[in-house]
Amino acid sequence: MCFSIYNKIVKRGPKPKGNVKIRWSPHFAYAVGLLTADGCLSKDGRHIDLTSVDKAQLILFKKCLGIKTKISKKYSGIGNMAYCVQFSDVLFYRFLVGIGLSPAKSKTIMAVAVPDQYFADFLRGYFDGDGCSYSFYDSVYKKSYRFYISFTSASPKFIDWLRDRLNKLVEVHGHIDQSKKPFYVQLKYAKKEAVQICKYMYYNDAVPRLVRKHLKIQRSMSIISGRRGGEIGKHASFRS
Repeated sequence: MCFSIYNKIVKRGPKPKGNVKIRWSPHFAYAVGLLTADGCLSKDGRHIDLTSVDKAQLILFKKCLGIKTKISKKYSGIGNMAYCVQFSDVLFYRFLVGIGLSPAKSKTIMAVAVPDQYFADFLRGYFDGDGCSYSFYDSVYKKSYRFYISFTSASPKFIDWLRDRLNKLVEVHGHIDQSKKPFYVQLKYAKKEAVQICKYMYYNDAVPRLVRKHLKIQRSMSIISGRRGGEIGKHASFRS
């Protein structure tokens, strides 16, 4: 489905050269997940940008796509520094548009056409860009260890789509919260559903992932697997 859409939007004429090998794989799907979270498509129809405060994320992104583009620094209007990878690839740009990405996508993105086989990798990439996990012992129920995982977007339709896909593939339901200032939508999972998603995303030790986020989850999972009493997230309620 993805490639049929892509082929329709390629115009006739001299074939543009591409730097990215367009073929679904765990590494490719992970990179698409990162771009869905933090990427930017220029309006010129060829340039692709990924910006992050974590340089390790961009090094991994380049490795997943097999590109040699240098990592540069950029500064916000208030002087905060971040790292950036920007490159030109018309074919990859058109492919991304064909599967659901677009310029200024943060509030308008609706869905991304990712094959089920690689959705765990796409989800892990999106999590490394716009997701988080946290855990703690309940202050009232001492034997209850709360564990949460969440995904954030400025597009409610995208979060609805993500929730539906996870319900289909992992059989989890989750909970949606909204914040008004600044506006964003957050898809949250707690208890055993959060554990299910983590096992789904990190299905083996060789998959590309952001090390610091994976280590944080590993610590939580280690506590959960080693517990002697109580339940995961017993009496848990969602908190922003």
